[in-house]
Formats: sequence, structure tokens, C-alpha cells
Amino acid sequence: MMIRKAFLTICSAGVLLSVQAQTPKVYTIQADKIKTPIQKTMYGIFFEDINQAADGGVYAELIKNRSFEFNMPLMGWDEQKKDGGDGRLEVINRATERPENAHFIKAYVTSETGSFGLENEGFRGGTGIKEGETYSFSVMARQNDGNVKLNIELHGDNDAIIGKAELSPTDKEWNRYSVKFSSSATAKKAKVFVWLSGKGVIDLDMISMFPEHTWKNRPGGLRADLVQKLADIKPGFLRFPGGCIVEGRELNTRYQWKKSIGDIDKRTNIINRWNTEFAHRPAPDYYQTFGLGFMEYFMTAEDIGASPLPILNCGMACEFNTSEMVPLDKLDPYLQDALDLIEFANGDASTQWGKLRTDLGHPAPFNLKMIGVGNEQWGPQYIDRWKIFTKAIKAKYPDVKIVSALGPFPKGPEFDLLNKTFRSLGADILDEHYYASPKWFRDNARRYDNYDRKGPKIFAGEYAAQSVQTGSPLNKNNWECALAEAAFMTGLERNADVVNMASYAPLFAHVDGWQWTPDLIWFDNLKSYGTPSYYVQQLFSLNKGTDVVPLTLNNESVAGQEGCFATASLDKNTNELIIKFVNTGATAQPVSFKINGGAYQKKANVITLHSDRGDTENSLENPKTISPVESTMAVNGKLVNTTIEAYTVQVIRLKNK
Repeated sequence: MMIRKAFLTICSAGVLLSVQAQTPKVYTIQADKIKTPIQKTMYGIFFEDINQAADGGVYAELIKNRSFEFNMPLMGWDEQKKDGGDGRLEVINRATERPENAHFIKAYVTSETGSFGLENEGFRGGTGIKEGETYSFSVMARQNDGNVKLNIELHGDNDAIIGKAELSPTDKEWNRYSVKFSSSATAKKAKVFVWLSGKGVIDLDMISMFPEHTWKNRPGGLRADLVQKLADIKPGFLRFPGGCIVEGRELNTRYQWKKSIGDIDKRTNIINRWNTEFAHRPAPDYYQTFGLGFMEYFMTAEDIGASPLPILNCGMACEFNTSEMVPLDKLDPYLQDALDLIEFANGDASTQWGKLRTDLGHPAPFNLKMIGVGNEQWGPQYIDRWKIFTKAIKAKYPDVKIVSALGPFPKGPEFDLLNKTFRSLGADILDEHYYASPKWFRDNARRYDNYDRKGPKIFAGEYAAQSVQTGSPLNKNNWECALAEAAFMTGLERNADVVNMASYAPLFAHVDGWQWTPDLIWFDNLKSYGTPSYYVQQLFSLNKGTDVVPLTLNNESVAGQEGCFATASLDKNTNELIIKFVNTGATAQPVSFKINGGAYQKKANVITLHSDRGDTENSLENPKTISPVESTMAVNGKLVNTTIEAYTVQVIRLKNK
């Protein structure tokens, strides 16, 4: 009897616990009480040329080292002979005449028969070629002696010829020649051959090939699928060109925007500062051609409806590397670059730099509203330079907001010094960075709850959850990380009166050419996919609304209770209430949203991101393992009853009658 009684007691307790577990928690939403507007810039994108993001990535050029300006001028090229052809190459240095494009190739074709020429290896071991695509091949050439012809061939799998064309340069002065041709097959790592035939001597430079179908079909443009993924986020801003690229390992490898605009053959190549940064992923052939330059950045921002946010060097190289600095009395060229950039973006044709923008084909201003001074600098030396930049910029452009760095870490002495100093000096926007564990992101969902509401605005400029540890090559873009980022983002949005901008980083990574992981979008030479973190960013950006309204549980913000995080907003443009709920726990959560204010239609739209496993990832083969799933749910007056599954991000949109 005693055993049976004890068993019944345990069973009764289990039933009671089960009933209690299924009792929905009641969340209150005050839809009639606006807490703060949400800035259009709330969720944006951060671009940096790391992980082969520009050359070999979003910049659609298919020829590596097209102008022979790498430190080893023939890097990426191999001499080839066939059918008894013969010849030799000379690398000519004309630095006195053309310092920005010092090298060209003089090719001697010494055989009357066969062919002699060059093979280009493309990026990461080959060139992505698509069946049926039209390719535009071009070259700067001049005939020296004889009548040398160019035969272009694409070699696909098993060395099969899948495309070919012919060019016959005639001038004895430099001229550009081009031809279009199509491919008969798809190859992820094709080879490009430039065969020379006909005895003679010819000079070659700027050997280039682009797909015809680039973003907006612009000649010499950007890779369409990658830019489309940015457009699909509908970002509020585009930060460019970085990142540590801005600083350079040393000052002579910093990003100089004036060298990235104008004629493509007059943009000065430099080695990419990430080429040897990581011992686990050396990339000695990683360079910047600046085919993707500031004009292209501004135009891309305009294309995707994003506010441009350029970041400029403040006279300091990367403090993790050389820490080179320009003396304070020698900062004038750096200051002038900043002032000239604002004029380039916003000035009319009566100004020097506004006229240049007009001459480059964009008479309308780019409406630049903010600019960054330095990237991840720290210490009193940065403060000294920041003061000089801020004074000069504000004197001429008082309405331009300045983004100020708070160093590379979210806390510590470097952060504290800059945070205290810039607040006392009335800074506009403070740029905070955090690369940390998923736990850190969950634990910091209240980070901005107690920030000064009257102080500078916050830009969460670089963040990503690290599955192993910061900078580890073993980090994965898994669901646990994305879920933690979503939890953190509810805190950003809930505090939209303080946090005006946020962006995940880095943005792009080539599957064969990365240096840093995790990253938002991965690609190879042909395809691309968004990670779970990408879909979190997209979900929040597309559903941010216009105004935050209070969402509470027992009169508290929802920021970690039983692993749950939530925020709510109104969208005045669509007359909807938007609820974002993140369940990071292992247990499904029955919830009841009690809405004060408004009258809602009986059916709500629901968008869900979910996986049963935290280690789930997307891939090129399975790009949408974790991706948004749309559905609907019933609404009972001002009450929404539902169950949020474990490991789930859910957005509920209710239409106001």
C-alpha cells in the first residue's frame, strides 16, 4: 500500500507539473503606447574585402592579375605553347610614365606556326563559367612588329573547349579591343587561355573578362547573385570599405578612396592586408585591384536603398599590426581626403569633386549623411586625431554625423577611455564591436537598457556569435549562433532610442578563399547561399516596423526569462503590429499575447526560422536547410495564443482593422 501510495503521489505531481508547463505565459503588448521610433538605418550591412569578398567575389572580373601589377607581375599567369608554337614574354616597367599601372607584357611570337600564349588560373584555382552566358573579353594592346592575333579559349572539365573568340589588334598605339562570346557548358573552375599567333611582337595590358549579366547588367560590374542577396535584406545602410582594410597593416596599404575611382586602368593596385594575417589561411595572391571602388560602393548603396556610410583612415594604421601614425601636424592630406569625399558625394557640378562625380555619370548627389573617422582605433592617440577630424568636418559640414570607434572590444580599459571621452565631447555615433560566444549574446540582450538616453547614439558596427572562439578557423555558421544573435537583436530593437544602427560582420566569404569565419554569405565561383545568420538579419530588417511599443512579461522586458526574448513594434506604413519572439531554450513555450490598443483582423501572418539542432548549417548543396517558412494563425480579438517551438525565431504580423 505504501509503495502504491508513493507511486500515485509521484504520478499526481507529474500531472500537475505537466499542466503547469502547458499554462501559457501572458505577455502584454501596449500597442497604443509608442516607446520610440525605429530608424530606417536600424539594420544594415557591413562590407570589407576579406575572404575574397571583392576581387574573386562580388566584383565580377574573371581574370586574376589582369594588369600585371601584383608584386610578382606574372602571378596567376602561365606561359603555354601548342602545335609547335613558340615565343617569350618580357615584363616591362614604365613606372615613370604610369606609376599607377607600371607593368605591361611584351610578347614575342617567334614561330610562324602553332600558338604561344598565356593561361590565367582565375580565382581560387579556376574561373566560374555558366552555360549560355555571354562573356565580354577585352584587352589593351598595341602591335610592335608583324600582325599578331589573339585567340581566346575557355577550357572546362576534362580540358574541353567550351568557348572561344578571336581579336586582331591593328594599331601601333595603345588601344582597347573587345569581343563577346558564349559558353557551351558550365564549369566551376574553368581555365582562360589567350593564344597568340602570327610571327611578331605585341604589347598587352588590362586583359579582362566579365559575364554580360552582372548586377543591373552594368559592363565591368558586380556579381548579380551576391548583390541580390544584399538587396533582399533591404538594408538601411551600407558601410564600406571596412574594417581593417581602411587602416592597412601599414599606412601605405591603407585604403585611399581617390585611387579607387575613375578609369579602371588608373586605379592603383595594392596587396590585400589580409593576405598573410592568419597563419591558418595564408593568401599571398590576395590583392585589391579597386575595380570595386568608392563610386561602385555609392552606386550599390543607392541601388539597394541603403544610406552610404564610408569609413576613412584617420592617420593611423592597424594597431594590431604596425601601429604606424601620421604626426598631428602632418594630417592635412588625410583631412582633405575626408572633406573631398563629402564634396564628391554631395557637391554639385560647380565643385571640383562634385563635377568629377558628374563626369563619372552620376550628376545627382548621393545624399551622404554620415562618415566614419577610423575603424577600430583606441588610445589617447586616436582621441587626438579624432578631435582634429571632427573639428574640420563639422566646420564645413555641420549636418554630417560622425561615427566614432570605441576600439575592438565591447569592454575593458580601451573601451572605457573612448566611451567616457567621446561622450564628454558630444560625439554623434559610437561604434561598438562584439565577436563573442552565443552565451555572451544571450546574456547581453539587456546591454543597452540602461544607456544614457540623451547621449550619443550607438552603432553595433560589427558582431557575430563565435561557435568556438573569436578568430578560430573552426567557427561555424550554425543555428545556435544565429539564434543567439536574434536574441541579442531583440535588445537592440527594444532600445532603438539608443541603438540606431547594427550590422553583422564579415559579410562575404569564398568557400575556397576565406580567412575568417563565421560570415554572413558564402559563395563559390558559381553559386552562393545565405547562412542561418543571414536569414535572421533579413527577418529583422524586413520586419523592423517604424516604432517600438512595450512588450512585457510581469512588467519586465522579455530578455532571457526561460530562454525567451521578445520585442514588438508598429509599422505605420502597413498598419500592422509586429511581434518578434525568440525561444533559445530546449522546451516549447505556450504563449498568450494580450494586446492593449488596436483592433485586429482574425488572421495573422507568421514567419518562422527553426531547427531542432543547434549545429545545423546551410551549405551550397542545401542552401535553405534553415530559411523562412510562412504560415498564418488565428487571432481572437486582442488575444494571440500560440506555442513557440524550441530553438525558434518567429515573427507575427497582425493587421489592424
